[in-house]
Amino acid sequence: MSCRRRVLSRVTLVVLLTGCFPAFAAEDVAALIKRQSQEFSDASASGDAAVLSRYLDDRVTFMIEDGSVVSKHDIVASAGPAPSGMSNHLVQTDFNVEVYGTVAVTRFTDQSTVTVAGQVSHTNYRSTEVWQKEAAGWRMISSQTIAVPQDPPAITLPTTVLDEYAGTYKAGADFTFVITRHGDELTGAVNGGKPYALKAELKDVLFTPGQPRLRRIVQRDAGGKVIGVISRRDGHDALILKRTS
Repeated sequence: MSCRRRVLSRVTLVVLLTGCFPAFAAEDVAALIKRQSQEFSDASASGDAAVLSRYLDDRVTFMIEDGSVVSKHDIVASAGPAPSGMSNHLVQTDFNVEVYGTVAVTRFTDQSTVTVAGQVSHTNYRSTEVWQKEAAGWRMISSQTIAVPQDPPAITLPTTVLDEYAGTYKAGADFTFVITRHGDELTGAVNGGKPYALKAELKDVLFTPGQPRLRRIVQRDAGGKVIGVISRRDGHDALILKRTS
């Protein structure tokens, strides 16, 4: 092989390797962020203040699932072991990270398993976090979390109670809501539209599967007669309907 060809081969190799380095670097950062993010979730569940403090930037903007904004000091100061008989385990799923130089943006779901007095409950939390490369390493500078709404368990009510709900309800002249009983099931329909299922969470508290943020609260008069329905979303009364038939 001539000297020229050897030089060209080495140059080509250097170019090819150099071109690969950014991709390798991005992959390494993504793996690092994923590991640190899971460690942060683990520390949140166990109350490990040292890990929480290590990974949080001093100026972090942190919004928890109830909408409150807390500081690094708040998070670290409130950390600690769970009370006796209680434990929480967080596992991240559908994790995604995008690296933009010295900033990384993640999204994932924390699957929470809480055990209290031997009873187990499950809740999912969806989060997005922003990490920034600093002198001491990658630190979280922003986090926003929401609790993923879930349908409540349904109960079975006697058909005599379901018959009390069946009827027509109105909110003004342009909005009509009709509840119909089909055997031991209920459906609701708005303005003659396609009927959809109504389930009972409790007596006089109805919901539609797939719409966990919405409840329909049955109103009764002093004698127990059904006189209306309140459509309640996220704890707020969105619409009040009066029974007309």
